[in-house]
Parts: sequence; structure tokens; C-alpha cells
Amino acid sequence: MADAIYTAAATARGEGRNGEVTSSDGVIDESLAIPKEMGGPGGDKTNPEQLFAAGYSACFHSALQAVARAGKVQLPESTVTAEVSLYKQDVGFKLGVVLNVALPGMDKAQADELVAQAHQVCPYSNATRGNIEVALTTTV
Repeated sequence: MADAIYTAAATARGEGRNGEVTSSDGVIDESLAIPKEMGGPGGDKTNPEQLFAAGYSACFHSALQAVARAGKVQLPESTVTAEVSLYKQDVGFKLGVVLNVALPGMDKAQADELVAQAHQVCPYSNATRGNIEVALTTTV
């Protein structure tokens, strides 16, 4: 592998989805719970899918801003919402993602093009490409 420009580390302990996850710098220190929809207690604890959704949405939003800057395009107040779903399959489980990108007031064709470009440069998109289904939606 090439030289990393940044490495994040997190450790899970306890009972997996009903355990705890902490980052090496202590910024993340979260209790986990299986969501009620999956037969768990749910409540005010997070889960791996929420953490993945948070990371993907933030990363994709940064990629969107980067491609807009590179193209000298002024972005409106934009948002990216990642919906991460867990699916049962024949053996084990799989993830699916819908990225909902809101670019209010932009030309639809230009917004779609920026979202497509962001999908090519976002590290999360590159990591998931060919592994899980990722759908893109753009609203203007």
C-alpha cells in the first residue's frame, strides 16, 4: 500500500452490536445497541449502520465540495444524507446505501453532474464500488 496520509483507529469491545466502540484518540466513545427493528433494545445508543451513514455522508459532502471548487462552481447550502440499510442474504448480511444530495436552487443537470463526479472521488464511494449497491438521488 501507498503511504497513508491519515489513519483512524477504533476498537470494539463487549458484545459486538451490544457493546462499545472507542476511537484511539477518545473522541468517539459510544455504547452500541441493536436497533428495535432487528429485535434489540434500541434506545439512545448508536449502531454500526448509523456510524457508517455518518461517515459516508460527511465524506461524500466533502467530495462534493471539492469537485465544485475544482470546477469553480458555487454550491448552495447543501446537505448529504446517507441511508444505510442492512439486508439478509443467503449467507450472512449485506449493506445498501442511498445517498440523498440536496442542492437547492441549482440547475438539475449541473447538480447531477457534480454528484456523479463526487461519487468518483469520494473514498467511501471508491471503497464500496462493486461491493454494495449505492444509489444516488439529487434534489434541487
